Amino acid sequence: YFTSGNENGIIDEIKLVLGDKADLASASQGLIKGQIVAEAVCSARDLVNEPSSNMTPTDLADFARRLAESSGLDCEIFNESQLLEKGMGGILGVGQGSCQAPKFIILKYTGRDSDELDMAYVGKAITFDSGGISLKPWDKMWEMKSDMSGGAAVITAMGAIAKLRPAINILGIVPATENMPSGCAIKPGDILRMASGKTVEIHSTDAEGRLILADALDYACKQGAKQMVDVATLTGACSRIFGSACSGGFTNNDEFYSKVVAAAKQSGECIWQLPTFEEYKEMIKSDVADIKNVGGPVAGASTAALFLEEFVENRPWVHLDIAGTAYLDKDNGYQVKGGSGASVPTLISLALNIAKIL
Repeated sequence: YFTSGNENGIIDEIKLVLGDKADLASASQGLIKGQIVAEAVCSARDLVNEPSSNMTPTDLADFARRLAESSGLDCEIFNESQLLEKGMGGILGVGQGSCQAPKFIILKYTGRDSDELDMAYVGKAITFDSGGISLKPWDKMWEMKSDMSGGAAVITAMGAIAKLRPAINILGIVPATENMPSGCAIKPGDILRMASGKTVEIHSTDAEGRLILADALDYACKQGAKQMVDVATLTGACSRIFGSACSGGFTNNDEFYSKVVAAAKQSGECIWQLPTFEEYKEMIKSDVADIKNVGGPVAGASTAALFLEEFVENRPWVHLDIAGTAYLDKDNGYQVKGGSGASVPTLISLALNIAKIL
């Protein structure tokens, strides 16, 4: 959005020097894959860096639809009335304070001749997070345009997977809404009924991401997903633990988690596991509903993950908290200031790796 030219940092050409002509074929294949992954990462960065006025839930849904058309993905987008029909109280509750209508984006990639749904990716897309009635401090609120980074990662990763054509069936699900304060917004003390039927007592409207993810994870289960990964800028607690060096990982299945970590290492991304101790479940118990949406001032990243686990029906699940890695305050090597595209390479590599063992 500069009004004058800004050409700094543009790379016009890259030369690779190979030791042997025999390496040319494998290098060419690697270059093709690398370009597809890099373009997906850059596309995710662009989505995240857009001002929220230009990246509303509708704008994000339109981008997903165009990507699906160009890459061969199936695309379905639920509007507000469809969400109401499906009882998705989480996303509807979060979105009711905004004049921007929520969207529920579904992308499907079919890479093998089977009705089985091998995996689901779920990405949080709060296109602007003011905190709602539990209003955030003003000083870094502008950065909350990046609270849709998980959704951007899932959408662009699905586009790359469609281009790479692995033999796997994957569903990408992105609940998209704003979280705004208004006379119509949800309030602390309100109770929401989620798509799963569970009830949630709201203690903080700024713990909204888990509410929209809960409906999306439940939808993935209802579609028959065998295993699932969710990606979200979920908690400041995780960001305070790792900063921008690492994403937090949580799971209910160590075998599946090891596959996600292997894909991350292969992609040059860092994930570090955090606990979901049984004792932490006590912290999200509610006196008036099935659960509450925050667990108090301690172990916030873990209690948020345990909240999500309530909606995965004991299926293998990994939660990636990218709160610290999704948006960078300064340049760091090849990673530039702003949206980072965190987890996009991991999601792509995971799909390729699992396709090899199906």
